[in-house]
Amino acid sequence: MTRSHFESRCYRGFSLIELSIVLIVFALLAGSLLPLASGQRQQQEELRAARQLEQALEALYAHAVVYGHLPCPADPALVAADAQAGAAACPREYGVLPWQTLGLAATDPWGSYISYFADKKFTAPPAPGAGAGFGLHTEASGEVSVATGGIKLASQIPALLVCHGRNVHQAWRPDAGRNAGGSADEVENGKASRNFVDRLPDAGYDDLVRWVNPAVLKLRLVNAGRLP
Repeated sequence: MTRSHFESRCYRGFSLIELSIVLIVFALLAGSLLPLASGQRQQQEELRAARQLEQALEALYAHAVVYGHLPCPADPALVAADAQAGAAACPREYGVLPWQTLGLAATDPWGSYISYFADKKFTAPPAPGAGAGFGLHTEASGEVSVATGGIKLASQIPALLVCHGRNVHQAWRPDAGRNAGGSADEVENGKASRNFVDRLPDAGYDDLVRWVNPAVLKLRLVNAGRLP
């Protein structure tokens, strides 16, 4: 075997070894970056969901300013293809955000509907000649409250939104089905009750909860001339 032939084989061998090392390093790097990318994607989804809830709140306030009342929830048992899907359906108090009525996106970043509670005292349309369907002293029926760790955060809430998060427990779907499961707090947020839970996320809870502030709602209607 000539020297040049031996060197050529060595060069080819080293090239294959080097290529193998590069591939191994690349695989290790890719494996370490995947969890980071997944975490960043999850964070972006959560930020999008939070922004979506804020937009929904503003849309609820705007609806009240224009029409003198909050919209009723939409019927969650209608498939997305139904013409009435996402439309406010009175006198319903529990359901999903009436995205069609408000001109909003139908689902959250995980493809689920946003649950929506609205007290019937605040969804009634104004009587003839009245500016609003409720007054300055109108309070939500019963004890509509949001609590965390047993501490009450708010009460007498006219309306409330729940995004059921990445795990989609208790969330309504566009196919008119509803997901089961979840922690006790997530199940509580899925009930047709007047008690809701808002707290920091952990392995058993990732709901995002927002609510209409009664003072802000009434002030906006005062500024719009709908309340004295």
